[in-house]
Amino acid sequence: MRTNPFNQMPPVSSGHSSWAVLLAGGDGTRLQSLTTKIAGDSRPKQFCPLFGGKTLLSQTQERLAPLFRPDQTVFVVTRHHEEFYRDDLRGVVDSRMIVQPRNRGTGVAIAAALFRILKLQNNPLVAFFPCDHYYSNDEAFGQTVAAAMDFAADRPTEVILIGAEATSPEVEYGWIEPGRTIQRSASIPLMRVNRFWEKPPLPKAGALLEQGCLWNTFVTIGYASTFLDLLRLQVPDAMPYIGAGMSRNNLDAVYRSVRQIDFSREVLAPLPGRLLAVRDAGSGWADLGTPERVIDTLVRNRIEPAWLNEMRLIAGDESGHAGNQEHYLGELWNATSPK
Repeated sequence: MRTNPFNQMPPVSSGHSSWAVLLAGGDGTRLQSLTTKIAGDSRPKQFCPLFGGKTLLSQTQERLAPLFRPDQTVFVVTRHHEEFYRDDLRGVVDSRMIVQPRNRGTGVAIAAALFRILKLQNNPLVAFFPCDHYYSNDEAFGQTVAAAMDFAADRPTEVILIGAEATSPEVEYGWIEPGRTIQRSASIPLMRVNRFWEKPPLPKAGALLEQGCLWNTFVTIGYASTFLDLLRLQVPDAMPYIGAGMSRNNLDAVYRSVRQIDFSREVLAPLPGRLLAVRDAGSGWADLGTPERVIDTLVRNRIEPAWLNEMRLIAGDESGHAGNQEHYLGELWNATSPK
């Protein structure tokens, strides 16, 4: 059961100004077959009520509300998704929304958010959050974020990644190979990063699992100037265009000329010496990247939305899953997918 953290979470980073950026501009094409089945249209997964009667974007907002002030929370969305995010973001003022003309990847979205925030405040701490993930324990997640923010406040040249404890050899995740522990807050360690692996092949993923490496949740924390420094080092061709466009409030020109940038692959992976990691051992994190993974996450957490029960009825499944979990999930999805 999901915990209600609203009266339990600690404030983040006491004494330091902290901003949250919710990254909600992705197209979510890998999950489109499932979101179409649930919502009746091709909306990206962050705007779909997969469970609990609320969209993943709305759930992310609620999860972060006890940690960050509303006026220090920025949303990055994409213009042609407006019909899907309009209700969730109805009360958000324009200056706290970056409406991208098109999706140019996480690197461009992060850079645009940084330039916007730096116009509003001089070099605060910034935390980036995807809006399409699942957490079974919001309180544990909040405690990990709070510890990471406090660590980051004293590390002006590095950024901190939150890494979830791995339980399987995932080839669609980024992996963090942690080094030695350099600091500790209660039971939460801060570690060096030996290497960052972005979507390794299966044999390597198996080896990383055996080594005790972490899944990268993409929750990334650091000073705004530090993020910009990493971006300028790794994608110097794009940053002048993005900076100029944001200063002139002319995103259309920027997004026409700038290329797609994958922040994990192009910025984080080549710079392990500038990265630190915090282990998330209790939040129950999962990336809802494919229909099979969504079903797996819901089944493991005993969440039964109406659409999943309907799929089971269509598939003729009366006993729940048994035996090989991967085989069950594949069969259930295949049995209910259009032929």
